[in-house]
Amino acid sequence: MDPFIWRRGTVVIFAGALALVVTAGCEKAQPAAPAPADVQVVSVEQKDVPITREWVGSLDGFVNAQIRAQVTGYLVKQDYREGAPVKQGDVLFEIDPRPFAASLAQAEGLLAQAKAQLGKAELDVARYTPLARDKAVSQEELDDAVQARLAAEAQVASAQAGVDQARLLLGFTRVTSPIDGIAGLIRAQIGDLVGPATGVLTTVSRVDPIKAYFPLGEQDYLELRSHNAGSASIAEGTEFDLILSDGSTYPRKGRFFAIDSEIDGNTGTLRAVAVFPNPAGLLRAGQYGRVRAILRIEKGALVIPQRALTELQGSYQVATVDASNHAHIITVKTGALVGSQVVVVSGLHLGDRVVADGVQKIRTDALVNPIPFAADAGAK
Repeated sequence: MDPFIWRRGTVVIFAGALALVVTAGCEKAQPAAPAPADVQVVSVEQKDVPITREWVGSLDGFVNAQIRAQVTGYLVKQDYREGAPVKQGDVLFEIDPRPFAASLAQAEGLLAQAKAQLGKAELDVARYTPLARDKAVSQEELDDAVQARLAAEAQVASAQAGVDQARLLLGFTRVTSPIDGIAGLIRAQIGDLVGPATGVLTTVSRVDPIKAYFPLGEQDYLELRSHNAGSASIAEGTEFDLILSDGSTYPRKGRFFAIDSEIDGNTGTLRAVAVFPNPAGLLRAGQYGRVRAILRIEKGALVIPQRALTELQGSYQVATVDASNHAHIITVKTGALVGSQVVVVSGLHLGDRVVADGVQKIRTDALVNPIPFAADAGAK
């Protein structure tokens, strides 16, 4: 055999084998198409949703009575237990009554003297009247007796007023509560010299019901006015919830009570008041909490899970999945938050499928594998 022919055949076979190897290598180098990403989707719902507002509120007694001494004297006794309920008329403190008792006795003595003088004047008038008629005494003497009787009557009235004043001051030595409520801590000590100028001895607060003060913004005020047009109150029938500092909700509902007459120029708010029943005394003046109310019911609102939103430069975007399972990124306008859901004002339609989990896996027009949103039932 011609050696050249053998070599040429060998070259042909080698070239063919090389071509097969190169072809196989090229086929292995081509990556397989990626599988569609799994994303959890939820359909846009339509329902009536309550639009709520929350305000930071502070609690205060329905009535706060500052207990002060109305006479000057030494504090000799405390008759109440601090922080305990008291009734109207209960004695809270006693001031040394002896100086005032002495003043009352002196005033009663002056009254007795005045009454004695009046008695003599009346006898003189009775004696002089027939004598003057018989010309036994002059008319001038009778007139003097009549005037002395009038002066004695005035003296009796003045002395009686002195007795009443002394008795009133003696009564002020027993400092009583003007209302039913909770008595606060004592701010003086037994033995202190107290009086009208020494300040507050304690405070009695009526806490059932109790007031919750909160700042009402102008927008919320106008919204309440528009939804309660023609009502006697701007929030007639509105119920309030009170969320306490530990996150729990007070079990009793509050009602609207009053609103201030003018807007605070510094904050742009009105001071509003709601009242809450407090029969067990859980709420105390000075507590803070969040006052919450439903301003209105938005009918037929479109809602989606809040977690489906992505914020980008002040606007919100969501990813939707069309009928062919392709994803699209769109911008939406949102409204109020309702629990874990948010109201969508524009950009979506009822029944649209929105990606609630897995947004980071997709891009516009990408093919995805939609599966039901696992947390959808719990979010409603």
